[in-house]
Amino acid sequence: MIPVAGRRILVTGGAGFIGSAVVRGLLARGARVRVLDDQSRGHARRLADLPEVEFREADIRDAPAVQTAVAGMDSVCHLAYVNGTEFFYQRPDVILEVAVKGMINVLDACLAHGVGELLLASSSEVYQRASVVPTPESVPLVVPDLTNPRFSYGGGKIISELLAYHYGHSRLSRVLIVRPHNVYGPDMGHEHVIPQFAERLIRADKATPSGILPFPIQGTGEETRAFIHIDDFTDGFVRVLEQGRHQQIYNIGTDDEVPIAEVAQLVAQALRRSIAIQPGPLQAGSTARRSPDITMLRALGFTPHTPLSEGIRSTVTWYLNAQQA
Repeated sequence: MIPVAGRRILVTGGAGFIGSAVVRGLLARGARVRVLDDQSRGHARRLADLPEVEFREADIRDAPAVQTAVAGMDSVCHLAYVNGTEFFYQRPDVILEVAVKGMINVLDACLAHGVGELLLASSSEVYQRASVVPTPESVPLVVPDLTNPRFSYGGGKIISELLAYHYGHSRLSRVLIVRPHNVYGPDMGHEHVIPQFAERLIRADKATPSGILPFPIQGTGEETRAFIHIDDFTDGFVRVLEQGRHQQIYNIGTDDEVPIAEVAQLVAQALRRSIAIQPGPLQAGSTARRSPDITMLRALGFTPHTPLSEGIRSTVTWYLNAQQA
């Protein structure tokens, strides 16, 4: 075990939803944290109550800025990326540029400044249409359709993993990769399923104060995901950083696989409303099932603690308060 207490750690993308939670988790365990973020997706306000954090605003594609940020660190947690499903389809070129240039810049900076430890945050999107569900880390990674812009996100993450694993194979002393699975919680942005459901139902609740609300969704509602609350994710992330083995890959998620229709019903329950789900077409490239095998993470002592109903309730409350502010 390598405790984070006292270590100097750079978190790229540290003003994002997941990144800022990681920053708080590291600080709580005694780390000294520097953040690099261009605020194109993240927000420095998430760190406003943390004066001990050194914040540097810069683009991960800016090689000199990355070099400066990495200098003097003991470890780099690389989370900077472009996420959100709508961006997969709208800006695949930017997603790939950020993925490739960002990963190379981080690796080059680690080598230049003698930083031997790198933890890369990859994604469950690397699995796409996994042949096994729950999915272990060992399954083949595939880009099902090169022409579909959706796969720019997962493809960029696969490239990042290849670079981190092989480029850093003998050059870095410790390379770790985590694959987050459907992380959710308050202030997670607007492009993911739970906040989109929450914001749509909040608007519908205001427009139609009584009765059953019609609620269109993509797909039949039988499609499944396994969601992990941000607090549980952060615990898993720090466990990997402290206990993970060199060149090992870890899923971070839960094995509680639920239908999307149930997620919609839980969001409605948080608002004390009843809904009638109306199925619709899925976007091309959507995955019918996604759930991780977390055996390797459990071996590090990880256990998720936040029930989905409780986590969705607190998340919906945050978005309700944000709209009323």
